[in-house]
Amino acid sequence: MEISQIIPHIEVLIFASEKPLTSLDIVELINNTFGFLEERVTLDQVEAAIQGICEKYDSEFYPFEVRESGGGWQFLTKKDFHKTIAQLNGDKFLKRLSNAALETLAIIAYKQPITKGEIESIRGVNSDYSIQKLLEKELILISGRNEQMPGKPLVYATSKNFMDYFGINSPEDLPKIKEVLAEQIVEGTVIRPEDFTDQPVAAETHQEEPPIDGDTSLLKVNEDGELILQVDEEGITEETTEDTITETSSEDNDTPPADESQDEEPSSDENPQ
Repeated sequence: MEISQIIPHIEVLIFASEKPLTSLDIVELINNTFGFLEERVTLDQVEAAIQGICEKYDSEFYPFEVRESGGGWQFLTKKDFHKTIAQLNGDKFLKRLSNAALETLAIIAYKQPITKGEIESIRGVNSDYSIQKLLEKELILISGRNEQMPGKPLVYATSKNFMDYFGINSPEDLPKIKEVLAEQIVEGTVIRPEDFTDQPVAAETHQEEPPIDGDTSLLKVNEDGELILQVDEEGITEETTEDTITETSSEDNDTPPADESQDEEPSSDENPQ
């Protein structure tokens, strides 16, 4: 059977199905339809036909497309027409999950299969209500029991409706946690002096010190690591000391000193009687 004859049958099967159809489901349904034919349809033929169908509806002339979502193939409206569809099913689109339900759903999606006790251990609070709401919305299901734990508690996992809602085919298609955290990494802030003042900050310039001529044996390094001349510091100290003594003497002696000749007493030899 030629692929061109298979394509219309595949389209009607995907369109009329209430759930996503896998390629194997389509092969079985078409072979059951043409059971009287000796030549049966193969999986390769169906996959080639589906590829042609996808290319056909990728055209801008169609508001819908054929996509593999929820574990199978289905007709879906394109994202450009989301607002238009929301006008028709406004109440359905406005229903959102609470933060608690979203946390519980994320834990189940990444840790499945998981028990209620393990979910509550991660969240730190009781999760009975959140799990019940997720079961009502058919986003999760009870996949069995944990035979190795005491009491054999129920085990929860995501459903096909969950994969269909998020447009994935298996839990392996979920974004990796490292990729999610990488988008939330906050880079360090570069702090500059200009951020703390309105005045322009002059750039630091390193000027070379002039070469020192003469004897270098009088050089020494101070506590700040600067090279100075010891003789300069001593000279400044001596000069400062002398100036201080001179000023002190001037302040203490407000009157000019008396003549030394007036203070001396005349000797007896120099004054004849």
